[in-house]
Amino acid sequence: MSAREVGGDFRDAVLVGEEWSGREFERCDFTDADLSGLRTANCVFTECAFTGADLADSRHRATAFRSCHFERTRFGGAEWDGCSLLGSFFDACRWRPCRVRETDLTLVGAGRADLRGLDLRGLRFREANLAEADLRRCDLREADLSGARLLGAALDEADLRGARIDAAAFVRIGSLTGARVDPETALLFATAHGLHVD
Repeated sequence: MSAREVGGDFRDAVLVGEEWSGREFERCDFTDADLSGLRTANCVFTECAFTGADLADSRHRATAFRSCHFERTRFGGAEWDGCSLLGSFFDACRWRPCRVRETDLTLVGAGRADLRGLDLRGLRFREANLAEADLRRCDLREADLSGARLLGAALDEADLRGARIDAAAFVRIGSLTGARVDPETALLFATAHGLHVD
């Protein structure tokens, strides 16, 4: 496999446990590929398709997935460390359990995603689509949700202390029962619901 692949066809490929470093993939098709246990470091995937792919137990360090399409993709046990998923789209994917650290999820499309109980501390979700996502019991401390679409999202028992959320988003969130917030976030919530705090 060359260091740069453009338009590569990896459909149904079995690439279990491979280690890729410094590779670039552009408009490649990994549909139904078995990528379980894959290790990537400093790789770049641009506009690649991962429909039905198995990325369970994979490990990604400083790797970018730019405008990639993930549909029915399995991520159970996967780890993302210092990665970028900028503009990627996720539909009906199996996320849990997985670990995501210091990763940029700006502009991701993850509507209706089941992210229950995941540790998402400090992650960037700027302008992300999280409409109807299940974020119950998530740790979202210090996460940047600026401009994120949270229409109908479930955030019950989530930890939102220090998270950056637009006041308008609080009007659209589906549920927040038992969520933990700091005083600043509580003030934003009150303002969004027309309350005057003296």
